[in-house]
Amino acid sequence: MSYTALYRKFRPSTFADVKGQDAIVTTLKNQLRADRIGHAYLFTGTRGTGKTTVAKIFARTVNCEHPTEDGPCGECRICRAIAAGASMNVFEIDAASNNGVDNIREIVEGIAYSPAEGKYKVYIIDEVHMLSIGAFNALLKTLEEPPSYVIFILATTEVHKIPITILSRCQRYDFKRISIDTITDRMRELISEEQVTVEEKALRYIAKAADGSMRDALSLLDQCIAFHLGKELTYDHVLDVLGAVDTEVFSRLLRAVLDRDVLGCIGLLEEIVMQGRELTQFVADFTWYLRNLMLVQSSDNLEDVIDMSTDNLKRLKEEAQLVETDRIIRYIRIFSELSGQIRYAAQKRILVEIALIKLCRPEMETDREAVLDRIRQVEDKVEKGVTVAVRTDQPAPAPKQKLPLPQAVPEDVHRVVANWPTVVGGVENPMRIYLKGAKLSLGDDAHLKLVLEDGMASDYFLQHPENQEQLKTVLADFSGKEIPVDFQTVRDQAEFEEKYIDLSQVIRMEIEEEPI
Repeated sequence: MSYTALYRKFRPSTFADVKGQDAIVTTLKNQLRADRIGHAYLFTGTRGTGKTTVAKIFARTVNCEHPTEDGPCGECRICRAIAAGASMNVFEIDAASNNGVDNIREIVEGIAYSPAEGKYKVYIIDEVHMLSIGAFNALLKTLEEPPSYVIFILATTEVHKIPITILSRCQRYDFKRISIDTITDRMRELISEEQVTVEEKALRYIAKAADGSMRDALSLLDQCIAFHLGKELTYDHVLDVLGAVDTEVFSRLLRAVLDRDVLGCIGLLEEIVMQGRELTQFVADFTWYLRNLMLVQSSDNLEDVIDMSTDNLKRLKEEAQLVETDRIIRYIRIFSELSGQIRYAAQKRILVEIALIKLCRPEMETDREAVLDRIRQVEDKVEKGVTVAVRTDQPAPAPKQKLPLPQAVPEDVHRVVANWPTVVGGVENPMRIYLKGAKLSLGDDAHLKLVLEDGMASDYFLQHPENQEQLKTVLADFSGKEIPVDFQTVRDQAEFEEKYIDLSQVIRMEIEEEPI
């Protein structure tokens, strides 16, 4: 007989076997006991938390000939038929591949016929958020007022994608992530039945890596057992299979970062790479390690929040005394950004090396945490008596030649310059864009001089005289007089500052200095 994966072999068949969802299980059992069964349910939550499993148990229970306190009896003809997938009363539909209007219409047509055996026809629609808008609309009326013998159970991992009109017609149950302790206890039961020896520390690491998903935990356990078949599954074996890194390495890495030892950090990374560890997992685990450091600094008695052994927790508290909170926050930010970049990167190792160098060299960044770290670095040097030499052989920069002040600005030009933002705001694009980047100055003949950077802006006016005329018309409409405009081109801002006076700055200063 072919091998059956652990998560399939040990899928719960009664409510008593469901772990980590006590509130939902209790509510459903009370409804069954009081015969207050709803017509539409919505099960939502992250993957592997028991949504489809509970839906199947519920579907078997409502049709079971001899239901028990914990769900279906599992022995009657209907229970066996449903378990074998041969029942005409329970329909499981994958909305990811059956998401069209025609698929929903088939369901609606089938609802018209009462169940051939049992009390209810149960439709379990998995990944319901994948239905198209048309399919949701086709389901809407039936979902609101189905026949008395029909029950809908919708399951999804992305409830925010479901229309509110669907949500309002369902009883919603949110399946929470399963705790590490609950997953560990469940795996301990299963390995006892499978007659496999697994180290307790290894079980807890697998439970942590599963991130609240019982199915993921059993899949990882299955993978680790297969890799070391016939041997005791130890913590080191699990690290080998999952490509993970021991927390002792994180401690060494943190101390190298605090010492600003770039070479030591790169050497540690080399060890990790040569051991065949997965860098994506390494980044995630080191970020989690830094998070634990931050929590230890924030409060005492966090044994329930930080899941690790007593020895590791003791070492973590010692290391928390070596580093300030703002520095840890900077480290977490850098590695959090890295985790979003590294997943699909071609050169993962280079990205990790850059991040480690950033940790050791706060001068590479300008944010608040980096500046505090740089100040702390200077303070450490001062305390150790290290002096920083200042280079004096560099010649002092030559004083910038001051341009002569402009002649008296004509009143009409003064008014245009003072109200230049209003003038620019009254024209259409693309002229408005080019005028925003233009500089205003005064020519020898007291004409307004419009200085443009060489490129598209200068071409717009100098190569198209009609655009010059349009601007002069705008200025005439604004001032009520004809204002001559000279157009000039410069290579960059530096050339403008060298050759021209910025008239807008001069006039603005005159305005600011006027008495109130």
